[in-house]
Amino acid sequence: MFFGTKDLLRLGSILELFVIAGLLLGGSTLPVTDGDERVRAFTREIEFNFLGWTLDAFALKFDQFALGANRYLPDETNAGLVLDYSTLVREIQQLESEIQAIYADPEVDDPDLASAELRQKLKARYAERSQLGPLAENILQSQLQSTLTALGITLGGQSIPPVLFHSTPLPRALIVSPRHIIRQDNNILIVPDLTLDEQVQLEDEVAEALDVSTLVVPVGGIGTYPTMVAQSSNLNWLAEVVAHEWVHNYLTPLPLGLSYLDSPELRTMNETAASIAGKEIGRAVIAAFFPELLPPPPTPTPPERETAPPPEPVFDFNAEMRTTRVNVDRMLAEGKIEEAETYMEVRRRFFWENGYRIRKLNQAYFAFYGAYADVPGGAAGEDPVGAAVRKLRAQSPSLAAFLKTIAWMSSFEQLQQAVGE
Repeated sequence: MFFGTKDLLRLGSILELFVIAGLLLGGSTLPVTDGDERVRAFTREIEFNFLGWTLDAFALKFDQFALGANRYLPDETNAGLVLDYSTLVREIQQLESEIQAIYADPEVDDPDLASAELRQKLKARYAERSQLGPLAENILQSQLQSTLTALGITLGGQSIPPVLFHSTPLPRALIVSPRHIIRQDNNILIVPDLTLDEQVQLEDEVAEALDVSTLVVPVGGIGTYPTMVAQSSNLNWLAEVVAHEWVHNYLTPLPLGLSYLDSPELRTMNETAASIAGKEIGRAVIAAFFPELLPPPPTPTPPERETAPPPEPVFDFNAEMRTTRVNVDRMLAEGKIEEAETYMEVRRRFFWENGYRIRKLNQAYFAFYGAYADVPGGAAGEDPVGAAVRKLRAQSPSLAAFLKTIAWMSSFEQLQQAVGE
């Protein structure tokens, strides 16, 4: 299909509106508000430059749209290019890991010399990524668009907004919760290259100065426009996260998206709906274009023989985290703040011993991770919101119907009524 100058200018005007909306109403993170000012006294110099990133990403996407190379290639070739990009990202991550290990090794006297060859290879791979990355992203956008059309989540065959994402090193989020209750009061995005020591120092300074619970967390995607997605060689994960963040864009101008900041319940409704839809859409993309990458179906469990010994108990992360959250909520409700914090540290060590490397388990941890309640249990504890969203999806005849229903809700009470609670 040929696009003339007027078509490109018209598309540019439409996308500019979504850029502005994404900056103002990005669904995955909270924009800075007046209530953040005390925290921002510690973060102003290290906050992420969203405007610069968005304008650069938008320019890149517009150039790729104008070229439209993927429109002239067969599906098999496009899929192969995405797989090549995935392999390239994997090689880059491996080289970066090897170089970091050299610089961290106390036995290496001259890390510059020892890593010279690897750094040269890495430089060449970066150059390859700058060429192949935008095309691979454009292909994946088209594949996701096609999948949304097949699922009926479009208007006249076009998703609103058009699917746009850019893979990039992501900022981190400073999460702040009161100590007496689990509640996300602040979510401020900071530059991605802070060292762990600097992250811990920031957490401690804010916590001590404001008597709050703090945690710096990584994020997989951010619902700006174009959406910001972490670089990954795992196409299953990438398709899911791109879809998740697009759902936030879809919800942004509708009542549920507009109400994101109004209450913890509405934030959980937004994030859980996006998580459920992201997983379904992402899996559909893989099934349609990369079927060889689909995870195998679970293996049926053979019937147990009467003489068989009982199986070894398996550590259930979600169940144990749910138990932790329920007990912490109870302690905090009783005013036992210090006891709850001591208990969380004991539980953190318990998770660590069972292979889950949680650096800090506190109120801020639950405030952030508890909003993603697409599966039972976990950090949400007994929060009824996630269960109601899952129930609505189970009652809906299709994913499109589920999204169209929940998108027009602006209160948890509406959701409860819809599922008969």
